[in-house]
Amino acid sequence: MIESPPLLDFKIIDETDDYAVVDKPPFLLIHPTKPDGTRTLWQELRRLFAFEIASGGQVSIVNRLDRETSGLVLVAKKADVARRFGVLMQRRQVKKEYLTIVWGSPEWERTLVDAALDRQGKHRDSAIWLKQMIHPAGAPAQTEFKVERRFVRSTGRARPQPARRGEGGPLESAREAGKFSLIRAIPHTGRTHQIRVHLSSIGHPIVGDKIYGPDEQLYLRFIETGWTPELECELLLPRHALHSARLAIEGEREWTSSLPHDLAEFCSGGL
Repeated sequence: MIESPPLLDFKIIDETDDYAVVDKPPFLLIHPTKPDGTRTLWQELRRLFAFEIASGGQVSIVNRLDRETSGLVLVAKKADVARRFGVLMQRRQVKKEYLTIVWGSPEWERTLVDAALDRQGKHRDSAIWLKQMIHPAGAPAQTEFKVERRFVRSTGRARPQPARRGEGGPLESAREAGKFSLIRAIPHTGRTHQIRVHLSSIGHPIVGDKIYGPDEQLYLRFIETGWTPELECELLLPRHALHSARLAIEGEREWTSSLPHDLAEFCSGGL
């Protein structure tokens, strides 16, 4: 039986007159992408902060997360605050850390991936317009990774396939039956899909990743059919296992978010 997506409830974990910090659940869009009435965090916050908006305020989301990514989001409630946060982002004074579950057991405890990223379609045929790839002509990108813990759990018949040439090395660790790792990812730049591409490139794709995991065709099948038992067998999770776990304004404030229920349950072997 395929479970329906969880309720798209978010939590405000801190709020001042200037900003709010939201803990976003997976599957909740940040901004509208189509005029189809799909619920988004931005729209919900505009309703919530209607009084502030009527008094000249606004809702500006500082760090955007993918639809499937959960965790901390910083929201400016005033134009001058949004500008200030934007400057801090450019200066890399807004620090972000993520927790993610990957296939395999890395040989390293800490590593730094320094590999430029560009849109794949600019360099070769790509069925997915937004898909990124490592390419020397791309924008500089650096991500630091640290193993939090390693664990073993049943996977059924799911096995990732080797990456195609040019998309990273063979996924040797990911092929090891039932071996997974909880990784802390610290991006030093903010490129599209950076953490996902970098992990895939070193042979440890994120569990549940439809684009950078076993086979990009799984993403195309998902778009056509939605979540199915066949996709569950290959991907194990209905979303990529990526969570924004720490957010800090350097020298000022810091916020943290624990691993959400679905990812904590996977780590405990209770999927």
